[in-house]
Amino acid sequence: MKQLVILSGKGGTGKTTVAAALAHLASQEATVVLADADVDAANLELVLAPEVRETHVFTGGKLAVIDAERCQGCGLCETVCRFGAIGVDRELANGREHFRVDPVACEGCGACIHVCPEHAIKMSEQPAGRWYLSETRLGPLVHARLFAGQENSGKLVTRVALRARDVCLSQSRDYVIVDGPPGIGCPVMAAASRSDVALVVAEPTVAGAHDLERILGLLGHFGMPALVCINKWDVNPARADEIDRECAGRGLRVVGRIPFDTVVTEAMVRGQVVTEAPDNPVARALRLIWAGVKAALG
Repeated sequence: MKQLVILSGKGGTGKTTVAAALAHLASQEATVVLADADVDAANLELVLAPEVRETHVFTGGKLAVIDAERCQGCGLCETVCRFGAIGVDRELANGREHFRVDPVACEGCGACIHVCPEHAIKMSEQPAGRWYLSETRLGPLVHARLFAGQENSGKLVTRVALRARDVCLSQSRDYVIVDGPPGIGCPVMAAASRSDVALVVAEPTVAGAHDLERILGLLGHFGMPALVCINKWDVNPARADEIDRECAGRGLRVVGRIPFDTVVTEAMVRGQVVTEAPDNPVARALRLIWAGVKAALG
């Protein structure tokens, strides 16, 4: 089993387009498991039309909950809450004024528990998202959705990536292909963990070159082997050449350049991966990229 993670220093570089295309090309000659680790804005499923087989609840941080029957209204919990999450409830329990927790403001620190003389407060695990195991025409897909305003996306990314590896091992498949989250934060390292190679998708823009430098610095710090491809290179050939030189200076290989072409959008509208569309320049570039990635994976 080999694991590939597709990353980008910023969103909107075409990372998911590349991930779906490489998964399609890999599935033509081997068996694949896919993981969409961009749990804050998962969209790999948009072109793969998955059929959900399993649904699981993901619990993130804990939330303080006050038992109105036991609360005596002393207000100590409100005093120690640094986040302003506790206030007087307008309704009365047993004729007494009591307090309630604002679930949006509560950070789950637990300070209120330790000062409550009536032991009327407990910490409750809260659903923070859901993760799924689905079937697609390319192979199993593990994907997730983090609920709005929830944290701990790194933990959910880890759950997705580990489940994808479990499926790959249990079904004796050849590749795990992970569509990683953008940026350089904790979710990125959670997605990249245990991968054999990272493919970084870059744009030939000032911001794209800057964010490429950041993600390569991160991967280099953790000793992760990296390859680079340049998407929409012909929009700014001079900047694409600069990225080539920067990668060469780092001893990194640029495995391909993908031209700008509306065939990508047209394929998405039809619910297709671009390499499933009739032969086109983007598909040809992606086939060369897959050949380079496959060689790096060994």
